[in-house]
Amino acid sequence: MGLSGVLHVEVEVKSPAEQFWAALGDGVNLLPREFPKDYKTMQVLAGDGNSPGTIRLIIYGEGSTLVKVSAERIEAVDLENKSMTYSIIGGEMLEYYKTFKGTITVTPKGSGGILKWSAEFEKTGHEIEDPHVIKDFAVKNFKEIDEYLLKNSSV
Repeated sequence: MGLSGVLHVEVEVKSPAEQFWAALGDGVNLLPREFPKDYKTMQVLAGDGNSPGTIRLIIYGEGSTLVKVSAERIEAVDLENKSMTYSIIGGEMLEYYKTFKGTITVTPKGSGGILKWSAEFEKTGHEIEDPHVIKDFAVKNFKEIDEYLLKNSSV
């Protein structure tokens, strides 16, 4: 098994794609407020929080089993296609992965959307597992965000 790899997952959401994309854009505020078990705090260390070059520090809650702290840099944002790419630049994940780059894309489908998440990674050693636990955490978060949006859009 090689040191480099790619993981992909798709999650169908019932929330409108535009609304889901907006929620992701407000993640620094939304995630710690509504999902404190998974996110204790998120801080913008550089940039505006959503543009390329932005650096965000994430302190995870007890819901995150692999890491408790990570720093990520937004590499690219495509507003028209509702896509964002980020790289992990600090924290415990770098003990397991030399490089880790994730991409999230939200595509409309009917009245909801399809959320695509992929991760390119290079492990620090052959004994390190592929980051399935990170993929599972992302899927859980996407489903929780969808439930939150559905619950709060019926006001």
